[in-house]
Amino acid sequence: MSVSHIRESIANVVGYLTEHPNDARSTDKAATAIIEEGLRCRAEGPDGAVSISDMPKAIGGGTAPSPGWLLRAALANCDATVIAMRAAQLGIVLTTLQVTVDSESDDRGLLGMDDAVPAGPLSVRARVRIGATGVAPERLREIVKWTEAHSPVADAIARAVPLQVEVQVL
Repeated sequence: MSVSHIRESIANVVGYLTEHPNDARSTDKAATAIIEEGLRCRAEGPDGAVSISDMPKAIGGGTAPSPGWLLRAALANCDATVIAMRAAQLGIVLTTLQVTVDSESDDRGLLGMDDAVPAGPLSVRARVRIGATGVAPERLREIVKWTEAHSPVADAIARAVPLQVEVQVL
């Protein structure tokens, strides 16, 4: 898709939601996971979407990326997408865009060895490589900064999002 097509599409959605603010809030599409074998999980979603995960070989898996890696991939993809969307809104054609996400974790939390150690990442880092012909570096940094405030996955990681767990025992 061209920058102008993306810009026009975003403007149409913004215009619609400005006129119909009650339509802005909705329930996101569900992902449903099942254990296939061992620790290998298959998550399915709308329109045939599928994601396979497994735990690392040392923990008894090794056939697919870990859920933690999929989280980092989701953040990298989301940030890259939001950066591209913002650049398009501003009429900027990016020549380079790469987002790399890593994190630091302590496996003792996951394994329940120390309740004082969080099960999730201790920190997350996103590194962005961005370029556009004839665009000032500060302008590109502003796009990335704007993305930090508007990336849904980054927001979910950085902000304490309420989590409800409902259990049905069969």
